[in-house]
Amino acid sequence: MNELQCRLARTALGWGVRDLAKIANLSTQTISRFEKGDELRPTTLKKLREVFEAAGIEFIDESDGKGFGVRLAKASDP
Repeated sequence: MNELQCRLARTALGWGVRDLAKIANLSTQTISRFEKGDELRPTTLKKLREVFEAAGIEFIDESDGKGFGVRLAKASDP
């Protein structure tokens, strides 16, 4: 998951930075720093990805030059 996928996933779920921070038990500063391009510790990045996946987000890897993205697999509740 990269910073753009994080923003796309939040948007798909209708979550703001505060929502994600609360659900993932992280600071809003951590989320904002990541979405601005800062690297996170692998454990923090894993935690974010797990939160999104539990909420129904599927991460789409880049293939054949078609880019990366996210897909909402199921309805979710924060």
